[in-house]
Amino acid sequence: MFGEPTFTRYFSAVAIGAFGTALTAVALPVLVIDVLGADAFEVGMVNAAQFLPYAVLGLLAGVYVDRWRRQRVLVWASLGRAISLALVPVLWAAGILHLWVLVVLLLLFGAFSVFGFAATQSLLPQIVERRALRAANARLDQAEASAQTAGPALGGLLVGLIGAPLAIAVDAVTYVVDAALIAGMRVQEPAQRKTVQRSIRREVAEGLRWTYRHRVLGPLALSTHVWFLANAAALTVLAVFALRTLSFAPFVYGLLFAVGGVATLIGATVAPRMGARFGSGATITAGRAIYPVAWIMVAFAPAESAPQVDAVAVALVFSAIALHGFAGGLENANEMSLRQAVTPDALMGRTNATMRSANRTLAAIGALAGGTAATILGERLALFIIVGVFASAFIVAMASPLPTARDDEDLDETTP
Repeated sequence: MFGEPTFTRYFSAVAIGAFGTALTAVALPVLVIDVLGADAFEVGMVNAAQFLPYAVLGLLAGVYVDRWRRQRVLVWASLGRAISLALVPVLWAAGILHLWVLVVLLLLFGAFSVFGFAATQSLLPQIVERRALRAANARLDQAEASAQTAGPALGGLLVGLIGAPLAIAVDAVTYVVDAALIAGMRVQEPAQRKTVQRSIRREVAEGLRWTYRHRVLGPLALSTHVWFLANAAALTVLAVFALRTLSFAPFVYGLLFAVGGVATLIGATVAPRMGARFGSGATITAGRAIYPVAWIMVAFAPAESAPQVDAVAVALVFSAIALHGFAGGLENANEMSLRQAVTPDALMGRTNATMRSANRTLAAIGALAGGTAATILGERLALFIIVGVFASAFIVAMASPLPTARDDEDLDETTP
């Protein structure tokens, strides 16, 4: 099944796009902090700009992804993201890449991403059978994890060799390749999405009802929203804490995420077996329990400059990001397969866009809150607060029907 040309092209597109994204995950903080000289609040503002379009466009994108051909949406979204990123080195070379200009470009990038991710998550059930969704999602997670392993390390090297702006240009190229691969797929999509035209407000309401009134998707969505709030705040504080307070070099900072990528790959590899044995819901809940443990390790990393203290800080932070990556790989394939398995195709775009819209909106809030907390309270106290938010995401999942949920959830019981 996974050897079919359509899935192979889809898999390759996801892997290449993930590689570029992992590279930019290293280059962008270096660009903002070292090149543009941003403080912690400004770092949070830049991170929030990538997520803000989800608050504005997310629900609308879900309606149109259910109406339009998802394959075509993916192609145009990838090309739009490529142009947005390509403008970064161009404007930098022209000497006009100010912080506010970068924010505008990231808002544009985020707007294309809203449609791209809604279509990506909704197209997979048209490529593989529903019984194979968990395995397919795990394969895609493995591709992303592999990219996250090589991408950050190469990103750190590229930033050191050619600078952060030019390193971001490489990500722009990966989106062009992504678009070409997706355009060449042969996918049979249901024709009714292109012909049925109803009230946008009514279709948005249907997506909201399905997502939040479903006895499993509802608490899953709430727990995931809280997780995104914590994660965005954590990564914002981590960038300043690692690059400035702990004095990590760009290569070490990139290597940090490479280690996280290896751990994510391991988590994604065991995810199908864990989901099949214990159920997707239980596996997701177990993953949520790991994050507070990981980030309390970061919070305790010492910042003094003695060599032996530096070694302890590196060990704690690297171990924490490894735990964080493993948890992500373990739960993501199970979360996606559970969501796709219980959602009718006619609601797939709206369900995915609804959750992603709220997730990214809270991520924008989390990035701003993390930067603000680090500026006012200090990075370490901000990290302890973030640990509590991660713990809240686990508690929400644990106190719901999610731990007993499996991919064969009965649709008829909860259809709005």
